[in-house]
Amino acid sequence: MLVNFGVEFLPVSSLPGHLARRFHQLSTALFDVEMQRSGIDLTPVQYAALAAIFAKPEIDQASLAGLIGYDRTTIGGVVDRLCDKGFVARSTNPGDRRAKVLVATPAGAAILERANEIVRAAQEQLVAGLDPSERKQLVQLLEKAITALGDVSRTSR
Repeated sequence: MLVNFGVEFLPVSSLPGHLARRFHQLSTALFDVEMQRSGIDLTPVQYAALAAIFAKPEIDQASLAGLIGYDRTTIGGVVDRLCDKGFVARSTNPGDRRAKVLVATPAGAAILERANEIVRAAQEQLVAGLDPSERKQLVQLLEKAITALGDVSRTSR
């Protein structure tokens, strides 16, 4: 006997949040598989952080967290791992002795160059079922939805 207790059925498979979570799972899985296949030890967040540090040398950790949409309290662990791997150097900001600034090392630049090609390939796989105009539209719609939400999370864009 099927009883629904008067609860409304929500078709989870068509909810934007559920679809975003599934898309993120697939993106992460593709990233991980391709990085492992290439022998590169980077997580998606480490890659994002390294790319941001490379693009903005001497960025501080708080700004880095905001730039990649990551929690300020946990970005330190990501940076620690990048420093431990020799991909990032951290030093004291001469203008504010309490702040640390980050720069990519030559090893970090080399791994980023290798990883960029892998990330491009993984991203292509992620949207392989879409034609070029749909790919562009997907990115535009995701950007629009994220911008419309502002700073709902504990991170900033």
